[in-house]
Amino acid sequence: MLALADVGAGAVASLLIAGSTARVMWALALLPGWVVLAKLLGLYDRDQRSVRHLTVDELPAIAAWAALGVGVLGLVLPLTPAGDVSLAAAARAWLAATVIAGLLRGAMRWLWRRTTPRELTAVLGEGALAAAARRKVELFPDMHLHLVAQSNLPPNGWHADRVSYLRDLVSPLDRVIFASERVDPELIGQLAGICREQHVKLSVVSPLRGRAGATPRLSEVGDLPVLEYDTRDPSRSTMLIKRIFDVLVSAVALVVLAPLFPLVVLAIKLDSRGPVFFTQLRAGMGGVPFRMYKLRTMIPDAEEALPDLVSFDKLDEPMFKLRADPRVTWVGRRLRRFSLDELPQLANVLRGDMSIVGPRPEQVELVERYGPEHRFRLDVKPGMTGPMQVYGRGDLDFTERLAVEFDYVDNLSLARDVRILLQTVPVALRGNGAY
Repeated sequence: MLALADVGAGAVASLLIAGSTARVMWALALLPGWVVLAKLLGLYDRDQRSVRHLTVDELPAIAAWAALGVGVLGLVLPLTPAGDVSLAAAARAWLAATVIAGLLRGAMRWLWRRTTPRELTAVLGEGALAAAARRKVELFPDMHLHLVAQSNLPPNGWHADRVSYLRDLVSPLDRVIFASERVDPELIGQLAGICREQHVKLSVVSPLRGRAGATPRLSEVGDLPVLEYDTRDPSRSTMLIKRIFDVLVSAVALVVLAPLFPLVVLAIKLDSRGPVFFTQLRAGMGGVPFRMYKLRTMIPDAEEALPDLVSFDKLDEPMFKLRADPRVTWVGRRLRRFSLDELPQLANVLRGDMSIVGPRPEQVELVERYGPEHRFRLDVKPGMTGPMQVYGRGDLDFTERLAVEFDYVDNLSLARDVRILLQTVPVALRGNGAY
């Protein structure tokens, strides 16, 4: 299915780069080469290797594949009667191949999930790490897994007993997820060997979490695996590029979405009395308050009614989200489902109060209740979207939210911002976790 998507993208690129009937025939004759290049770049193997693989994860590889494919056409076509290839045609073909391949591959994965049964999966392990692994399967249905009852770790006794236990566990499954704070290299080696015999996929969850698991790079010294941590602060050039990215994206988005605003404003005014916009003090970078803009989704006196629904002093954690908030209007609920109420924050981004991507800005009253271990969220500008939005939205509890936001803050990069922004679109359309 992925190869079919690549052939489709390669065909479009071939048509764009050819420009004449004679050229098209020569260009289309090279279509099998697009599949070969994709195989060489590993674009057909990553789904098997990863427990969760998204098309957005492979966009850099797709762009490189498209560049190679167009480059091959640019080298080969001049050797045929088709003649030379212009630089403009090559650029158009590269852009088309990248975009179309990304869209078609995403569509093929969606179709595959709709037409094939989920992988029968067992989580092998105990404690918080195993619970977290099961939780992720619940949060991300695109992993396409069906969980069976959780399995305990095998006994530490006689070798044959443990191997027999693992064989009985693995035999009916498609995938095993090993998740335990207690790592036994011999056990994992035995499990890997049995999974290889039974053609069962194996995923091992690292016990390194929080600050210890902040996306290290794996390298090798001989047969010794080494985790390399980048402990530097983000460079000034990274922060400058991030700010330029914020200004460009917010300015373009305001222009493109301008025709939508009158319709949304009209819907809000017809649904309930009160102002169209809602402003509220939120904690920005360093905890400095700023006034955040939103489209009004609640009744006009919603702020005054909040103490009757929730008491900040009685919260177990400095966070709350009401799943069925009675203050939300009919139109407001629809706006929230697709995050349209957040669009005025593009002005906050232009002003420099917020970023396009970052931790969500929290109310000042809640931030005042933060402990020292929570304040890392304030080390960067808050964002319109961020890791919380693409990894569960309102379904995340406070601990899960902190975990994904810490990983973002500790590994700040423009590439990660672009990845989160691309993931935001399908998440907003699905509306999962929006309250």
